[in-house]
Amino acid sequence: MDLSTDICGIELSGPVLNGSGTFDALAARRVFGDSLIEDFPFDCYVSKTITMNPRPGNPPYRLWETPSGMINSIGLPGPGLDGFLERDLPGLAGLGVPLIVSVMADQVEDFEVLVSRVATRDEVAGIELNVSCPNVHSGLIVGEQPSETEALMKALRPITEKPLIVKLTPNVANPQEVAVGAEAGGADAVSMINTVKAAAIDPGVNRTWLGVGAGGLSGPAVRPIALAQVRAVSASVGIPVIGMGGITDAESALEFILAGARVVAVGTENFRDPRAGSSVTEGLPAALGRRGFGSLAEAQAASLD
Repeated sequence: MDLSTDICGIELSGPVLNGSGTFDALAARRVFGDSLIEDFPFDCYVSKTITMNPRPGNPPYRLWETPSGMINSIGLPGPGLDGFLERDLPGLAGLGVPLIVSVMADQVEDFEVLVSRVATRDEVAGIELNVSCPNVHSGLIVGEQPSETEALMKALRPITEKPLIVKLTPNVANPQEVAVGAEAGGADAVSMINTVKAAAIDPGVNRTWLGVGAGGLSGPAVRPIALAQVRAVSASVGIPVIGMGGITDAESALEFILAGARVVAVGTENFRDPRAGSSVTEGLPAALGRRGFGSLAEAQAASLD
């Protein structure tokens, strides 16, 4: 069955990506060697989010397992822009699939530097904008305000012709309004959902478990939320949606396609099974067939009753 597709003009052999920060391809290659490349689990790779300067991440504890998912408070540790371009990017370019680089900043000026330097690299097919930080100039979280998101996009759009994808948060009343702002500013696609705000209490001591007090919930627990938001956003914008949030198998991936996503991303399931992406892809032909589709394109064009 034909699973080939595209996102923002990036040609893909199939519709399965990874969620940013949920699969460390460089570490996996060190462990599994070239066998990782020969059977890479994704049709497109999204890097961990890159910031201007190196970050150590949040203090422990960083993870809490829930009955149907997990809460993470990793804090975006990373080598910074220079370290990424010099050390990480060459390795990621050898994965054999298109590369989307995720970037984040707390002011437009830093976003401009990140996008301009990343976009000039031939290895990069597209850029994902993680807009979950407060704007230092306005104090508002860009991804929670349609006007802030639109303004950011209008500043970044002239920098590059490469696809710019806005990563949406579910922690707003109407994410479709933010998506409309992103589209108005020139975004080529939106990806959703990011994690849902959550907390956990230490079972033995009267304190919060996570080092910074709270984190983000992901996994099957958030799937119904993600499906509802993907459906609302896809009905509100003309740009494609990358859907994610609790995808564990081909059936749940197909639910996102039917809700309006063009392609999907696997996140939390990668922590349990490093080959989760491959399992989703391998199961898609049968899942599509059970619903009467002869190709992925037919499912992408379908509408829910």
